[in-house]
Amino acid sequence: MNKVFHGAGVALITPFLSDLQIDYTSLGKLVDAQIENHMDYLVVLGTTAETATLSHAEKQSLIDFVIARTAGKIPVMVGVGGNSTSDVIDQLKTLNLQKADGILSVVPYYNKPSQEGIYQHFMAISAACPLPVVLYNVPGRTSTSMSAETTLRLAHDAINIVGTKEASGNFGEIIKILKGKPDKFSVITGDDSLIVPTTSLGGEGVISVAANLAPRLVSAMTHYALNGDYTNAAAIQLEMQSLVEDLFAEGNPPGVKAAMHSAGLCENIVRLPLVPVSEKLYKSLAEKTKKLI
Repeated sequence: MNKVFHGAGVALITPFLSDLQIDYTSLGKLVDAQIENHMDYLVVLGTTAETATLSHAEKQSLIDFVIARTAGKIPVMVGVGGNSTSDVIDQLKTLNLQKADGILSVVPYYNKPSQEGIYQHFMAISAACPLPVVLYNVPGRTSTSMSAETTLRLAHDAINIVGTKEASGNFGEIIKILKGKPDKFSVITGDDSLIVPTTSLGGEGVISVAANLAPRLVSAMTHYALNGDYTNAAAIQLEMQSLVEDLFAEGNPPGVKAAMHSAGLCENIVRLPLVPVSEKLYKSLAEKTKKLI
């Protein structure tokens, strides 16, 4: 089966100017770099985009800009999630998603729903969404982890739920999903440090943070792994690991924005409640970025 979201995807940052307005010049260059370096798809309005701080108008503007800039060259996935099922459904109705290729929807946070609540939440979203839906399990941010059993129920029961972005780091659960999933369902890692291990078990690739900074390396690593060349894939994974650890040491996206700033790719600006990384971490990120990029 030809899967739309296969290979190396990137969770795009939202670059800001000093007045905290969106920096569309830098964003355009970022999108171009992803395409030029053979990334397979883009994700707009994920966690890395600081979506929680964006207005509805800004969200729509970002969707429109990235889709126009991409010009159909690679697919675009849009983050549409939340902890109110009715609000997510309202977003699906009010955002213009006609030219998007699918949505990414996170497990509800803060409410701490049961597994049955998670199942019903996503089934309701599936029924309301005309696009392919990729689930997003990231218990480090949501406090609740979607179990393998719930993921598999959704994979089998909803025809347009086509995959999961797994950022739980729980390989036992990931293996259960890989063993029990239907053919149309993709398991995508959300951890830059687990691209090769997950792909070697049958995963479909990554939605990467590090690719904002290093699309060439992430693309090459992912494609090597998907083609069974684990020697070259592992070499890149190991080479990047120290940088990846730094990228998340003081939170995401402050880490990747600091590294990108050191490389002249965007301003080192995030919106509150996030703040830029410490001077010590910035220096470390800049040194490692210079060596790799």
